[in-house]
Amino acid sequence: MGKPTGFLEFERLEEGYAPVETRVKNYKEFVIGLKPEDAKIQGARCMDCGTPFCSSGCPVNNIIPDFNDLVYRNDWKNAITVLHSTNNFPEFTGRICPAPCEAACTLNVNDDPVGIKSIEHAIIDKAWAEGWVQPRPATIKTGKKIAVVGSGPAGMAAAQQLARVGHDVTVFEKNDRVGGLLRYGIPDFKMDKGHIDLRVKQMEAEGIVFKTNVMVGELPKSGPGSKVTNWAKETVVPKQLQADFDAVLLAGGSEQSRDLPVPGRELSGIHFAMEFLPMQNRINGGGKVNDQIMATGRNVIVIGGGDTGSDCVGTSNRHGAASVTQFEVMPRPPEEEDRPMTWPYWPIKMRTSSSHEEGCDREFAIATKEFIGEGGKVTGVKTVRVEFKNGKFEEVAGSEQVLKADLVLLAMGFVSPVDTIISGFGVDKDNRGNARASTDFMGGYATNVDKVFAAGDMRRGQSLVVWAIREGRQAARSIDEFLMGASDLPR
Repeated sequence: MGKPTGFLEFERLEEGYAPVETRVKNYKEFVIGLKPEDAKIQGARCMDCGTPFCSSGCPVNNIIPDFNDLVYRNDWKNAITVLHSTNNFPEFTGRICPAPCEAACTLNVNDDPVGIKSIEHAIIDKAWAEGWVQPRPATIKTGKKIAVVGSGPAGMAAAQQLARVGHDVTVFEKNDRVGGLLRYGIPDFKMDKGHIDLRVKQMEAEGIVFKTNVMVGELPKSGPGSKVTNWAKETVVPKQLQADFDAVLLAGGSEQSRDLPVPGRELSGIHFAMEFLPMQNRINGGGKVNDQIMATGRNVIVIGGGDTGSDCVGTSNRHGAASVTQFEVMPRPPEEEDRPMTWPYWPIKMRTSSSHEEGCDREFAIATKEFIGEGGKVTGVKTVRVEFKNGKFEEVAGSEQVLKADLVLLAMGFVSPVDTIISGFGVDKDNRGNARASTDFMGGYATNVDKVFAAGDMRRGQSLVVWAIREGRQAARSIDEFLMGASDLPR
C-alpha cells in the first residue's frame, strides 16, 4: 500500500519528455522515465484503499498495490517478480499502454491517480539494467508441438507461456522481423524496437523457434485486406500446420483497415495509415522499401482521431511535413471527465498526445465528403461539419469547405483480421469478421476446428497491447489443458 499518508503528502509526478525541437529530428524514444527516488515517492502515494480497482481495471490484472509497495520499500527485485507474474512484457505496456489502471485508481475519484504506468516502466527498465530478466527454459519437455501464427504481443505471450511448461513452440511471422504491429505499427519514437529484440533473445533461449518471412495462408488479391504489410518470401498452407503440429494458435493482428469509399478515393496520394507507418519503421531498422510514402513538404490530412492517427501525425512531423491536420468525426470531448459518472471506467475526455504537441491542427465534428484531385493526384479534401442527432450524424447546412491536401492518411481503425487467413483454417467468424472463440474457463479460445485456437486481435478485434498479452496468456493455458488434460499456467 506504500506509505499510509503518502497520498496526502506527495503529488503525482509525470514522466518527462525531450524538447519538441530535438525529438522531431529523429525517431528515438524521448520519454524520460522516473528516477528510482521519484518512483519510490509515486509508490508511496498508493492508498490502503481496501479494494484495488486498479487491478481490475488492468486487463492483465497486474498486482499493482504490491509492486507499488515494493518500490516504495526499495525492493526492486521482488517488484519485477510480482510484475512478471501477470505481465510477460511490462517494457511494452509501460511505454504504450494508455493505463486504464490509472483511470480506475481510487485516488482518481477526486485527485490525481498514482503514476502506475511510470512505476511499471521504472521497474522493468531497472530489471533489465540489473540483469534480473533471464531465460526460464523448461526442465521437462512434453514432446508436444505448437504453432503460433503471428508474432505480436498475443503470439509472443502465448509462446513464452507454452514454452515454459515444456512444449515445443514455433512462431510464424509474415514479415522480416518479430513483433507484429509492435514492430511495424507502433512508431519507434514511442517504443524502441530493441525492447522486442531483447525479448526475442530471451525466448529463443527458452527454446522458442521464430520463422520470419513466412506467410500462413494468403492475402486477398484486392480490397483493403490486400494492402496489409506482407514481406513474406515463403508461404505455408494452413492444412500443413494442422498436420505438423499438435495445436495451432491464430494470434495475428486485426490488420484490415477501415476504408473511406467517397468520390475521389481512387486518386493517388491517399493511403491507409498501415501502408505509411510500417515503411518508416522498416527503414529505421536498417531495411529497405520501394516507393516510400513521404510527408516531406506536403500538406497532410490524417482522417481518424485515435492513436493510429496520432502516430501518423508524429511520423509526418519527423518527415518535415508542410502542415498536418487531423480529422475526428466525433465532437470535441470535454477537457475533464465527469468523475462521479465514469470512475472507475475509462472516461471520455480531451486527450492530447506528444505527437499533437509537436505540431498539428485538430478538427472535430468533421466528415469527408469527397477527395479533390488534378492529374490523378489528390489536391484537397471536401469536408462538412456534422452533428450527432437522433442516433446518427447529420450534416450542418452551409458548412462545406475544401482543405488543401497533398497526402491523405486513413487512420479510422481496423474492421477485422484478414478474412482469407481465418477462412483458410475453416474457422467460423463472428458478426464482426473475427475468429469465433469464447473466453470460457474451460475450453476457452478454442475454435470450431479441432486443434485450432484464436486469441488477441484475431479473436476480439482491434484492441490494446495489454489485452493481447492477456488473451495470449489465457489461450496458452487453454492449449496446455487441451494437450495435457490439466495446466499449472496462470489464467
